[in-house]
Parts: sequence; structure tokens; C-alpha cells
Amino acid sequence: MSSVVNEPLDMVYLATATMDSHGVVTGWSEGAQRLLGYLPEEIVGRAVTELWAGGTAVEAVGRCLAGRSGWSGRVGLCHRDGHRVEAEALAHRVVADGGATGWLLVSAVAREPCPPEADAAVGAFTQAPCVLAVFDTDLRLVRANADMEAAAALTEDRMRGMRLVELLPHPESEKTEEGMRRVLENGERQVLEAYLRVPGESREHAWTISLAPLKDRTGSVYGVCFAAYDTTRRHQAQERLLLLNEAGKRIGSTLDLAHVAHELADVAVPRVADFVGVDLLTFLDQGEEPPSGPLSGPITMRRAAHRSVLPGTPEAVVDVGELDTHPESSPSAECLAEGRAILYQVTDELMVRWNALDPVRAARIREYGIHSELVVPMRTRGVTLGVVFFARHRTPVPFDEDDLLLAEEITARTAVCVDNARRYQRERMTARALQRHLLPRRLPDLAAMEVTSRYVPSETWAGVGGDWFDVIPLSGARAAVVVGDTAGRGVEASAAVGRLRSAIRTLADIDLPPGELLTHLDDLVTRLAAEDDPEPSGATGATCLYAVYDPVSRHCTLASAGHPPPVVVTPAGSADILDVSNGPPLGLGTLPFEAVETELSEGSVLALYTDGLVESFYRAIDEGLEALCEALAQPAPSLDALGDTVLHTLLPDRPEDDAALLLARARALGPDRVATWEIPPEPAVVSRIRREVTARLMDWGLEKLVLTTELVVSELVTNAIRYGRPPIRLRLIRDRALICEVSDFSSTAPHLRRARALDEGGRGLFLVAQLAQRWGTRLEVQGKTIWAEQDLSED
Repeated sequence: MSSVVNEPLDMVYLATATMDSHGVVTGWSEGAQRLLGYLPEEIVGRAVTELWAGGTAVEAVGRCLAGRSGWSGRVGLCHRDGHRVEAEALAHRVVADGGATGWLLVSAVAREPCPPEADAAVGAFTQAPCVLAVFDTDLRLVRANADMEAAAALTEDRMRGMRLVELLPHPESEKTEEGMRRVLENGERQVLEAYLRVPGESREHAWTISLAPLKDRTGSVYGVCFAAYDTTRRHQAQERLLLLNEAGKRIGSTLDLAHVAHELADVAVPRVADFVGVDLLTFLDQGEEPPSGPLSGPITMRRAAHRSVLPGTPEAVVDVGELDTHPESSPSAECLAEGRAILYQVTDELMVRWNALDPVRAARIREYGIHSELVVPMRTRGVTLGVVFFARHRTPVPFDEDDLLLAEEITARTAVCVDNARRYQRERMTARALQRHLLPRRLPDLAAMEVTSRYVPSETWAGVGGDWFDVIPLSGARAAVVVGDTAGRGVEASAAVGRLRSAIRTLADIDLPPGELLTHLDDLVTRLAAEDDPEPSGATGATCLYAVYDPVSRHCTLASAGHPPPVVVTPAGSADILDVSNGPPLGLGTLPFEAVETELSEGSVLALYTDGLVESFYRAIDEGLEALCEALAQPAPSLDALGDTVLHTLLPDRPEDDAALLLARARALGPDRVATWEIPPEPAVVSRIRREVTARLMDWGLEKLVLTTELVVSELVTNAIRYGRPPIRLRLIRDRALICEVSDFSSTAPHLRRARALDEGGRGLFLVAQLAQRWGTRLEVQGKTIWAEQDLSED
């Protein structure tokens, strides 16, 4: 077996020899000749045991080599001239090119004195301020400096001849040896990064490893220079920057307080701490203003989030969502009172103090071995929001000042997100409260229809939208139902809802037909938009659907301003989309609004809704309309149950948009509750009409209203004969009130005025206003109708 050690390194550093598996010397270097005096031809082929000084040494070495791949120790050797040589030796099992196994024997060589410049080079090597070593072409260590000895916890003599994977058994060592092989193959330098714990250290360190080829005067590579620099602090700084960058990306992805708190805990565990708890002050629960002045005394907070490296977070004293009161002298109370972060190393003295303040928390600290803790106040924009706890119990290294700065920075970034969520929550709650006050708190009880409604606000960060609905009683036992959707979200959208709802109620009070009402509403929206923005952008102001139902004729008149069409559910259970002429949205002022009229069977359900019910990011409006029709066609024991079915079928748990639903079941007033007279334009007919009206009231059992009704009928019919145009018609409707209507073809509306003492007229309408609970005038397509109502609640 030939020598496997490169000659230049042998000559300078080592005495090496090789032997086969039978103990016969097969190779002898110049360093071995210098050490023991034998020439190669004198020793090659002889048994290596002839070199040991004494049989005992031979037996000891034989036992050490048996069944092992390497050995190191001090041996006694025989010099050629017969004297004994003591040397530190290493033995490594090697494999020759032919596959035969043998041993490589290595020992140091006493060198000749070096010139001064050589001493300087040796001193620079041994005292270099980094881990420095030289490996031969077999990746065996040849030289090592003091830092290398300290890192490996071995002397240079003990390490000589060993590979890096033998010195430091670790996957990083295997990667480093791969880099060494590349250096030997291509002669180019390699720079590697490693992260491992060396012997004698309690924690892992980051290392930057530089590998460079060593070349002789001919340019041949005879070894590898290994230099390692401890870059732990730089690595930690980079890790902190990466963590802060990740925190900036992950924390604040939503405007939900609890979610933001969970994001902080997810980022910090386990890279900063083994346990993190986030407690927020209770004023955040209801979106209230923060408390004024410094916080003092026992402080109650709600656990918003926590996380641990242990499953189930057993270190936590309270569960997420629960309240926890912190004593006045507790770390959290001190932290909030002083407004600064506090770093604690848990000591026996502190445990005695904490055990007196909070025995439950102290017990958890002892149980899970918490040895280091950070308490950081969450403050931003002058507002204190809560506190964050960082604790270590599985990580052996305690927190230091760098960890404190990192925890403060993460908490500060989270505080901005929490405050944004607080402000959003406050605005959202304000908008919701305003929306609740603007929507009908209680739907009226109508003879014309049974109504029920549903309103579901959006659960996304975009906030409350401008969806709304209303039910308006009209004259003649009729009722109007309306649903709409304004542009925008938040308080501005709610304010727009208030404007539109007030305007529609005003226009409905003068009994404008649906198409005409939307035209006036469109003008109003256009004017308001011009006031708010002198340079309008052309954005849609609102959509609206307005319908009027008459229970006497069972006719329903509808007009739409860019709103989704209504659905009619027949008494048989089929649901169909009603074909309504869809005009432009309100605020564009382009085209008139055309009304359509349809007849509703008694018991039919008219469904009005906003687009949030049928349209979403994941569903087109056509699919939503189909799903709505299927849901409305499902049998339901009541109108309320039908509304619940629709919401359960169409809406997710967290709707992306507001959704409003208004269901109206049509009722009918039969001939037994309506009386109609065609009146000739002759004053003499008034007395006959009074008698017939009295007879009808007697039939209905309304004897108490005979006198007042005769007076109302006499005045209204007389005025119609005197000032109106035929044909003239009188109609009595028995609803929740007794309604008296007189219609004629004149479009001139009467005016209530106070008659003077000598005036012959002017007292009729004044008398009607005094006798009736309500009265008014509505314009028809041809002519007008004057109506008056008397309350029947006491009858």
C-alpha cells in the first residue's frame, strides 16, 4: 500500500506511514525518516510492530485498533539508533485503490528552527482572530490554530489527521467537506454559511466558512485552508430584520382586533419567545374612547390572543376572550403605568413577590419553568391599548436587550394596526347605529299586506353599506314598499340613506305614482350630488325599487331605478322574476322611469331585495337570482320562516356586502268591505247619498260613526259637484279605519282655509279636517281623489 499523504505537507508537518491489514509497512514518508531515522527501503515490507518500544505497547495498540476506524494516543517508538522516541500518534483506517484496507499512521515531526519571517507566519496562523485550520488532500487536519482548538475542545496534536466530520459530527460538517472537495477539484474558493453548536457552547452559533486552496510553487493544490468566523450577531441582526419584515407583511391583514392580536402571536412564536399573550384594555370591546390620564390601580384586560410552543398553550392563566385583572404592583400594571417595556429574569426573590401578588400566575411560571419574561406596553398615537407578554421556558437563552428592542418594535407595529382596527370598529359601530335608526324599527300593521324584513350588514373591512328598505301606509288602504342601495359605505352611505328615505316618505305622502316619484327622487339625488361635489364624476348615486299595492283592486304598480327585479311567489308556490322596466340608477338624470302594473292574487308574496343578497365575488347575479327563486319556492309555515330560509340559503357566514330583504304577502279587501256610488253632478242627490251611506254604516255595525260620516260625505260630495268635473264617484272602505273617498276628473286640488265670519263658503274642508283623523288629496292619471279617515280602533 503506497503513501496517501501529499509530500509537501509530509515534509513540513507530519511523519506518516501506511501499513496493510496484516501490519506490514507499505509506505514511509520523509517525515517518518526524520522522526525514526529509517530509510524507506529499510522499513517498507517489515512488520510495524518492530517499531514499537516494548511488547506491552504492541499489545495495547493492537487492542485499540481492533474493530475501530481510528485511534489516537501517545506511543513509544524505537529509533534506528536504538533510543526510545515518545510521540503523539493518530491511526486511521484507509482503503487503497484496489479495495484493500489498511492503516494510515500519523505523528508530529520535530522541525528545524525557522527563520524569523517563518516565526511571524506561524504566529499569525496560531494567533489569528478566527477559527483557522489546514486540511490535506484527504481532508485530514494538518494544522489548527488556538481558536480551532477552542472550538473543537481538542488540542492540535489530538486533532491532527482527523476529518472535520470526525471532529464535529454534524450535517453542516458534511456540507463543509463537500465544499473542500470542490476546492480541491477546481481550485476555486468557497464561502459557506453554517449554523451549529460547537463543543463547550450552550447555544448554536452562526458561522461564515471560507475555504481556499493551498498551492505549491508549481501551482499544484496540496491542501485546503479552512477559516471560520463567528457571525452570530450579524446573523441575529439579519434574522430580526427578516422577522420585522415578515411582521409588517403579516400583521394587520384585516381590521379585526382579535385577528390582529393572533397575527402578532403567530409571528413571535417560536422565533422570539416560547409563549406570547396579548391582552387588550376593555374599552376596545365596544369601540369606546380610550381612558384619559395614566392607568393606575388594578387593571382589567381581555385576553385577545395567545400562542405557545406547547400544544394547547397550557401556560396561559386565562383563555382567549376572558377577562383578567392584574394587581397594581404586577409587571403588567407597572408596565402600563410607566409606559415602558420591562425585562425580567425570573429569580427566587421575584417569585416570592409574584406569589404574593398573583399565586395562580406564579404557579404557572414554576410549573413550566419560565425563566425570562418581557412585558411590553401596546401604545400608539398617545393611546394605550394593552400589553403583550413574551416568555421563554424551552429556549435556554434568556432575553437580552436586543430581544427587548425586537419585541418593542413588533408590538409598536401591531399597536398601529390595533388602533386602526379600533377606529374602524368605532366608525363601523357608528354607521351601524345610524343605519339601525334610519331603517324602520317596526313595520306597520297593514290591511293591504303582511310584511317582514331582514337586514344583514357586511362583515368585511369595507364597512356598512347603504342598503335600506321601507314600508309606507298610503291612503285608500294602499301600501307602498320600497328597497334601495346607495353608493359607498360607512357613515356617508348611512347619511345618504337618511336623505333618500326622508325624500321618499315625503313624496309618498303626496301620493305620487311610482314612476313620477322616482323622477322627483332622481332630481333630488342629482342636486345633492352637485352640492357635495361641484365636479361630479358620474358615479351612480343609488338604485331603488318602489311599488304600490291596492288591496281593493289587487293591482300592484312598480317602477325601478337600476335595481334588481322583484320576485313574485304565487299561492301555489311557484317563484318567478317580475318583468319590470329597469330605468337608470338615481343621479344620472337621463331617462324617465316607466311604471308597470300587475295583479297579485291574494296570498301572493312580493320579494324585494338588494344585490348583496344575490351577487357576490364567487357568484354571478344570474346564479343568485336562480337560487333566490328556489329558496322562495320552498314551503314555509310563515313569512318570517321564509325570510330565514332565504338568508340561510343565499348568504355566507361573513357576507361581503350588505343585504336587505323585504317580503310582502298580498291581502285583498272584498266587496263586503267596499261600497261605491256613482254620483250625478246634481246638488239634490246629496241627501240620497247620505241616506245610503247611513244604511251601509248600519250594515257594517258602525252606528257611532253615522253622524260624522254624513257630515264628511256631504261636504266632500258637495264640493265635488260644485267645483269638480264629472264623473264623480264616492267610495267607502272599511279597513282598520273607515275611509271615505270622493273622486272627480278635475285636477284642481282643494285648499284648507279659515273662513271669515261673513263668508258663505270655506268651512267644508275645515270641518272635514276636524272630524277625520287624517285627510288628503291624491292626483290620479285623470283627476283627483279627496279622502278622509276615521279611526275604528275603539269600535
